[in-house]
Amino acid sequence: MLKSTFLLLALLGPAAAARAQLAAALSMEQRDRRNGEALGWTPVGGLAYSAALDSVVRHAGRYAQRLSAGPEAREFGARAYRVPVHVGGKQVTLTGYLRLAEVRDAAGLWLRVNGPDGQLLAFDNMHQQQLRGTRDWQQFSITLPLAPEARELQLGGILSGPGTVWFDDLRLSIDGRELTQEMLQPRSFPADHDTAFVQGSGLTTLPPLSPRQIENLAVLGRVWGFAKYHHPAVAAGQHNLDAALFRLLPRVLKARSAAARSRVLSAWLTSLGPVPACAAPCAEPAAQVRLPADLAWLDDAKQLSPALRRQLHALRAVRYTGPHYYVRFAANVGNPVFEHEDAYGYLGTPDAGYRLLALFRYWNIIEYYFPYRYAIGEDWQRVLPEFVPKLAAAADPLAYRLAVLELIGRIHDTHASLLGNDPVLADYHGKLYAPVRVSFAEEQAVVTGYLSPEHGPTSGLQRGDVIEAVDGVPVATLLAQRRPLAPASNDAAQLRNLAPNLLRGHAATVQLQVRRAGQPLTLAVPRYPASELNLKPEVPNPWEPYRTLRPGVGYVSLNNLAKGQIEGVMLEARSTRGLVIDARNYPSEFSLFSLVPYLLPQAQPFVKFSAGAPGRPGTFEWTEPLSMPAGRKTAYPGKVVILVNEQTQSMAEYYAMALRTAPRATVLGSTTAGADGNVSPFDLPGGLSTRISGIGVYYPDGRETQRIGIVPDVEVKPTIEGIREGRDEVLDRAVALIETN
Repeated sequence: MLKSTFLLLALLGPAAAARAQLAAALSMEQRDRRNGEALGWTPVGGLAYSAALDSVVRHAGRYAQRLSAGPEAREFGARAYRVPVHVGGKQVTLTGYLRLAEVRDAAGLWLRVNGPDGQLLAFDNMHQQQLRGTRDWQQFSITLPLAPEARELQLGGILSGPGTVWFDDLRLSIDGRELTQEMLQPRSFPADHDTAFVQGSGLTTLPPLSPRQIENLAVLGRVWGFAKYHHPAVAAGQHNLDAALFRLLPRVLKARSAAARSRVLSAWLTSLGPVPACAAPCAEPAAQVRLPADLAWLDDAKQLSPALRRQLHALRAVRYTGPHYYVRFAANVGNPVFEHEDAYGYLGTPDAGYRLLALFRYWNIIEYYFPYRYAIGEDWQRVLPEFVPKLAAAADPLAYRLAVLELIGRIHDTHASLLGNDPVLADYHGKLYAPVRVSFAEEQAVVTGYLSPEHGPTSGLQRGDVIEAVDGVPVATLLAQRRPLAPASNDAAQLRNLAPNLLRGHAATVQLQVRRAGQPLTLAVPRYPASELNLKPEVPNPWEPYRTLRPGVGYVSLNNLAKGQIEGVMLEARSTRGLVIDARNYPSEFSLFSLVPYLLPQAQPFVKFSAGAPGRPGTFEWTEPLSMPAGRKTAYPGKVVILVNEQTQSMAEYYAMALRTAPRATVLGSTTAGADGNVSPFDLPGGLSTRISGIGVYYPDGRETQRIGIVPDVEVKPTIEGIREGRDEVLDRAVALIETN
């Protein structure tokens, strides 16, 4: 079956499945009156493939579903049905009957298990069985593991190349039990039914907070978050912790002493239910811990009463490892997946209570599930009381977003920011842009190209111009003002993120003070709406997947390289003295384990991770180093030069770590974005979305990548002169390195 078959089926997004009459739908007995096809089924794949309900050729009942393509078909076609799954179990099985007629390539059933947001958990399309030719009706089955986080099944019939396949009488079963309509209903938790505060927290506004109230709220935030992730009853979905916070806020705000505050919090913890004795080993393991939980505050006698401290320590000792209502760890990866975190987008501007919820939710996620908490550069405990008055006072949409952005910026993670094109922030930054690209070189803002072939050249700006002031404000001053609102792991990534908005604004013209070849200029540059410009990040050398730069020097860009092209590319590159692999971009797809083995004569460890420890929120443990296997054929014998810069982020950084294990590899360029590892998104009140790096990524010897990035073996940075002349100085140096004996 074609390689693209897996890719396209793997990209099917999550969708609400038709829950009615499941058995009839899977046995093809429901006909869509609009088009005559099977009701609830959707097409996937090439347009050359047609589907219909066949009343003549069928296994049982009135219809079978027929999928066919003519002799010119070169790809694949499929029909898909989606089924939500909320039933626990170890494995899921799809059975069904197939009939084939003149199938040239392959046909079969397919089954996919999805996690939240369409995350692929398991997949099979019977590719290994290579069903082709002509066959009468025969039963087949697919069995896949069913992870606890499974949320949806996708299934159907598939045809690759010309021919016809019929499929009929499909059945789904979990651990031997046939899936029924009743089993499709989502599981309901008591927490889901606590809706007392869905229209507001009851704390609309807050007057300026006293030092006592700030302390009260900071202690509340810590205790609330600790209970959220440690209490078994909360984990079981017995309590809605958002609603619980809103019930606690007025009482905690009124507390006039630490003792009074502790009584309120102690009574609340008691109300959550009894805490069982520790059933697992209760001692903290000494080995394999990368980052211990930061829980010294549990013993703070000035802020917590003896009774409250005992309750908190009893919760800590529980070591609950079962399913959790608010968080789980992704299968096979280990990054946290946050669930039941309502965005409350319908509320518009969150009231004071919801703004404090945003702070407490975010602060505790960082406290317990951010693997790089230690690399923040400050005591995270002190950040909580600092932001209590800031979020309490952020009473309008813009002030709230800016306060949240500032909070996010304090963890110094390039993965972390506010996601999406938020209209409030768009109005704040301005919707008009100067028609030029700006980057930082030699610590100065430099024009590197045009955003429009029409508007760019007429702007008066030229490649290599240095922007010194914008509307009379020096660039250095603008950067100092904007850095707190531009989350990033390091300076290089932050300047990368700030550069596109440097000339953005509201006015139709921006006044610029420019230095060109050492001479000062003042220019009035027109601005344009985004619809008239190409605002996509520029990709260096957007060529075909492979080209020869000079005799004996090959070039590959990860942004242009697809998995199916790797074998041909490496075959073509074998005769070269050296290969440049450009990672100053984002890879087109995850083909790391297909590419790197071509470079290795033997397996090489290249990475290890830290991941959250189940039952011990805030603790992160080492995993064993992961090795890159050697290829089956002779390893590429030439030099390998990997190009990196601040555009190299996340997956691209992961590639660079693996690629540099090649025997004759050199990493060349400048420090990368310093944000590696799978991301974990979550929502905040007011319809805001953000994310964090969810697992720690390190070299096998424990060296850091977060914030530091992939440090090049040979540092080369663009110069203003090189930009003016249109040279790719990093690529030029790579070629010279290869050509040097």
